[in-house]
Amino acid sequence: MSTHENLKELLNLEAIEVNLFRGFTHDQRQKRIFGGQVIAQALMAAYRTVEDRVCHSLHCYFIRPGDPNVPILFQVERARDGKSFATRRVAAIQHGEQIFNLAASFQTPEDGFEHQLTMPEAPAPLSVTDDFEERKRLAANLPPRAAAGFLRPMAIQMRSVDPQSLSHPKILPGRQQVWMKSTDPVDDDVAFNQAVLAYASDMSLLGTSMRPHGIVWTTPGFQSASLDHAIWFHRHSRFDGWHLYDQDSPNAHGARGFIRGEIYSEDGTLIASVAQEGLIRYRAPEM
Repeated sequence: MSTHENLKELLNLEAIEVNLFRGFTHDQRQKRIFGGQVIAQALMAAYRTVEDRVCHSLHCYFIRPGDPNVPILFQVERARDGKSFATRRVAAIQHGEQIFNLAASFQTPEDGFEHQLTMPEAPAPLSVTDDFEERKRLAANLPPRAAAGFLRPMAIQMRSVDPQSLSHPKILPGRQQVWMKSTDPVDDDVAFNQAVLAYASDMSLLGTSMRPHGIVWTTPGFQSASLDHAIWFHRHSRFDGWHLYDQDSPNAHGARGFIRGEIYSEDGTLIASVAQEGLIRYRAPEM
């Protein structure tokens, strides 16, 4: 196994019974399971019950924090199998309780009308500094255990066009662009590439709603969590090539931030659209 999260192993679920699968978390140093992991694994569980159809949308809710030290059970409900569309519902279970649920719709591929937004302007991915360089700079001033977390290689490479400083955050517009791709090569399998995209889609997104407030993950008194997440898959793309994640946050209210994202391949093809609402709660530390 490579030094970073191996997505092929992570997304290769164990079949326990009809409609019942088991997934694992490889990095157990986390306090809670990364949301993108649960989305991707649940999507793969749903795909294991579908034939000759492609997911075109999924909608999910994060209910409880996931425990990285125990397996996740994914229970699939075959809600409907129609002539063109199939619907699946997936419940992710730990300690006898749902931690997450997902509804996904799958379609038999067919031709139809075509149009898309034009990809916004952005610098070329290799002209942007790798986010890992900022992590290394910060790790130099952290205790060894905290530094190890910052220096853990990632399954997704990221290059932020206008990154927020984690050490000296400032107020920025509620927009950001991030180039991303899988660290490891992938093949042409549509289901796996969609799952990798789903995994990556939860990265950087909630931070977009924090930018107008000059808040980052490490700000004392700040609490955050993904609440719900939706993806619309428009076209197929191999995720080992660079993709632009263009994001904006049109609203924050009631300790919740709302974010939208469009994912484009490097040639400008719109691959997927994403929306998320997350908890962004700040309580000033007691003096």
